[in-house]
Amino acid sequence: MSSETEIKLDLSHEAFDALIGSDLLGEPAEVVQQSSVYFDAADRRLWNNGYTLRIRKVEAARTQTVKATGPSSALFARSEWETPVENDEPVLDHTSPLLAEFGDELKLVPLFDAVCERRLWKVEENGSRIEVAVDAGQAVSGDRLSPFLEAEIELKDGSSNDLFVFARKIDAVAGFRIGVRSKAERGFGLIEAQKTAFKSERVDLDRNMDAAVAFRAISLSCFRQFRLNEEVLLHRRNPEALHQARVALRRLRSAFSLFKPIIPGNEPLRLKDELRWLAVVLGEARNVDVLLAKATDPDLVFKLKSARESVYRDAIDALNSSRSRTLMLDLFDWLECGDYLPSNGAASVAIPSARGFAERVLDKQRKRLKTDGGSLATLDDDHRHEVRKDAKRFRYAAEFFASLFDDARGVRRHKKFLAAMEALQDDLGALNDLATGPEVLDKHGLSGHPAKDSVISHADKDALIERAQASLDDVLDSKRFWR
Repeated sequence: MSSETEIKLDLSHEAFDALIGSDLLGEPAEVVQQSSVYFDAADRRLWNNGYTLRIRKVEAARTQTVKATGPSSALFARSEWETPVENDEPVLDHTSPLLAEFGDELKLVPLFDAVCERRLWKVEENGSRIEVAVDAGQAVSGDRLSPFLEAEIELKDGSSNDLFVFARKIDAVAGFRIGVRSKAERGFGLIEAQKTAFKSERVDLDRNMDAAVAFRAISLSCFRQFRLNEEVLLHRRNPEALHQARVALRRLRSAFSLFKPIIPGNEPLRLKDELRWLAVVLGEARNVDVLLAKATDPDLVFKLKSARESVYRDAIDALNSSRSRTLMLDLFDWLECGDYLPSNGAASVAIPSARGFAERVLDKQRKRLKTDGGSLATLDDDHRHEVRKDAKRFRYAAEFFASLFDDARGVRRHKKFLAAMEALQDDLGALNDLATGPEVLDKHGLSGHPAKDSVISHADKDALIERAQASLDDVLDSKRFWR
């Protein structure tokens, strides 16, 4: 078994041409034609349990590779098992964990191919040995195709810090985005229903891990959700993808807040502020989308669509900016190499266990919601909005830490807690709409439009506050799944 330490780079056509033609890399040491066949059971048993199996052919040689993947682990470090094979028939033996995991009854069939031209370089950075692979190809399933241009820079020996130093040199030559989709994921995307947005994925935490490693896993999951939706947004300007990209940023910022006691220093504060900048830009577009979905008057629809063009242009410009790309590279660099991790040798605070830390965080968030939301009727709109943010942060914490409390009682209580929290967030959201709708119309010069009342809420505010208070009390009355 080996473990890859690598960064995947998604390249545009312009970035691809700039990179392979740059003096940074020069002529490749090798150019190879690769073709890979990916296998799985008819019920997608491997993929659904976090494994992939492929047989790759390079010239006359075939190699079977089994990889253990996951929503977060696939970003940076993956375990893999390689075996030479004679033909395109999978070999199930003790050279990989598949036999132990699934038994000898496992029947595998070919699902899709991935073909590409790979250029290879071997470089050094501050004494660290790095392999660079630049791929141009496509995943193929029947008549469906998913083309890709990507690079992988893999640390063969040395420091992960040097890997990121070299990544920044590439970015200076050919601006890229951090890749989060493997070739296998592209292929499975061809044989499944096409997604237009990506919701958050479950974060699998180990009870034996420490809180710093848990923070990294949670943050990488949020990072992945953002990148998946960013890609859809850039190509299709889909409203749900924009919403989920913003949710991912909000979840990520919440993780920084929740884990603040164990991530000291200025860099996490700077990153959190930059994430807020991007979230605010996307939020302006989201606000218009919410009103546009309610509009029926033709003239108001026309004017809101014009406003949407403007705010979406701002959002796309922000995502395409060097500031955004630098933010994502800085974030990824810090998550992997930051001194908050004991393995990086510079943590300045004692790191508790993930489970113990989670219990304290959840207790704290519950107490904050109880204190701030004890009497919603006596609060003004701004303070009720703060309660809404308290509720979101509490829910995100509950979702982040769910796998640490996955016994039968914990799962049952967690399900009831989320149901109560969802009702509370709906009620607080309805209250927020009362305040924000008129503000958004005014911002876009539509506060005097004859049809304005069709897109703003006219609900009974007192009744909403009363209902929200009842929902908040239900959340507080829910049995603690973490205790």
